[in-house]
Amino acid sequence: MNTIQRIVAATDFSAPASRAARRAARIAQASNAELHLLHVVHPLALYPGPEIGVGDLSRHNSIIAVNARALLEELAATLHSRFGVATQAATRIGRAHSEIVDYARAVEAGLVVAGARGENTLLDLLIGSTAARVLRTTACPVLIVKLHSEPKPYRDALVALDFSPGLASAPALCRAIAPEARVELLHVYDTSLDEQMRQADLDAAFIEDYHRRALAEAETRLRAAQPEGDAFTCHVMAGYPAAAIVDRVAALRAELVVVGRSGKSGMQEFLLGSVAKDVANAADCDVLVLPPVASEAVQA
Repeated sequence: MNTIQRIVAATDFSAPASRAARRAARIAQASNAELHLLHVVHPLALYPGPEIGVGDLSRHNSIIAVNARALLEELAATLHSRFGVATQAATRIGRAHSEIVDYARAVEAGLVVAGARGENTLLDLLIGSTAARVLRTTACPVLIVKLHSEPKPYRDALVALDFSPGLASAPALCRAIAPEARVELLHVYDTSLDEQMRQADLDAAFIEDYHRRALAEAETRLRAAQPEGDAFTCHVMAGYPAAAIVDRVAALRAELVVVGRSGKSGMQEFLLGSVAKDVANAADCDVLVLPPVASEAVQA
């Protein structure tokens, strides 16, 4: 069983962030983990506009940080009272994506949780082009809370496996986050491979046989990855991976989907796209993104 000892919940005190904090507290309760609430103050110096004196800037940042600290302490007390979890509150001044990642690394967090909110999401900050090089070196899974309802225990979850080393721990991590959920392990055979073979003028019978054998092998590997217990099932399908995963999420009415982030370089990801990014943008549920293992990661 994958254990999570520390969880970092990033908050800007918005409604989506508050739901994310409650989700993080519920996971901390189930995992007996310590919850760290983090708010990053965006310094005035980073906003465009007239130049501001050093003294005025320092006073502004200090006042904002003090106010944020008070709100964090109040939130920590509320979550501790409701969920009975150990909580810590911290504020940082700087750019959100780098401060969140640095803080999570410093406390050796096993999970970062944040809420999705229009264009201003942790997903954009961590997975988007703005900070792709930061996320490529981050060893911490990130849970994007997208559901608008009050966080309750997950009932149905989907774990998308491509058999890469980075996703070997995905079923156990999903179980730690969703201990009461029914979990489907899914593998999507990428049908673009069929198209590539057709473009290479390979025999149609060969392509059909390869497709059939690939599905059978995926079924065998899924069964091998399936943890014991009736809560886990397996499913293999063909299609474009991101679209197929999103469709399967909808069919199962899953509340959580687990995907892995590739170790591609920033330019490769830009040109080829990212299944994790596409799923996180399109899926109508919470999304847990796992980083690649060290052997897969590309150094920035």
